[in-house]
Amino acid sequence: MTIENEALTLKKRFRGYFPVVVDVETAGFNAQTDALLEICAVTLRMDEEGVLHPASTIHFHIEPFEGANLEKEALEFNGIRDPFSPLRGAVSEQEALKEIYKLIRKEQKASDCSRAIMVAHNAAFDLSFVNAANERCKLKRVPFHPFATFDTATLSGLAYGQTVLAKACKTAGME
Repeated sequence: MTIENEALTLKKRFRGYFPVVVDVETAGFNAQTDALLEICAVTLRMDEEGVLHPASTIHFHIEPFEGANLEKEALEFNGIRDPFSPLRGAVSEQEALKEIYKLIRKEQKASDCSRAIMVAHNAAFDLSFVNAANERCKLKRVPFHPFATFDTATLSGLAYGQTVLAKACKTAGME
């Protein structure tokens, strides 16, 4: 790698952090009591021009944990009619997170980054559900930084004056 393009690496661009775009669907707003029902993670790669592109995508439907609260309004909002339906092909929180973390660690290592950082819209919400699931599953080797994130709601509000994802994308010319 030459001096000119050394800065065009994920490690240099994000100070050793490996950005992973995450989105969750839940059965409410309380990460301690409400079910995590879906999770999707997209890893990123940077081309020789310094432009970010999706690298890998991994997605799981998740079984509600035992005793989980399921808010009717949340299920109506996210369109998950029956979280217990076998047609969802849902797996346990532990199985989903372990597979996601395996992919993240592999790509993080290949990018020579020291830690993953979550990129999400209203990232504190997504991170709270992932962290609560980590605790329930007693996962110790979690690749994500425990509290730092890149929050696209905040960034789009700053850049475009819009915090609603659809409106921010439209304002940015990404429809």
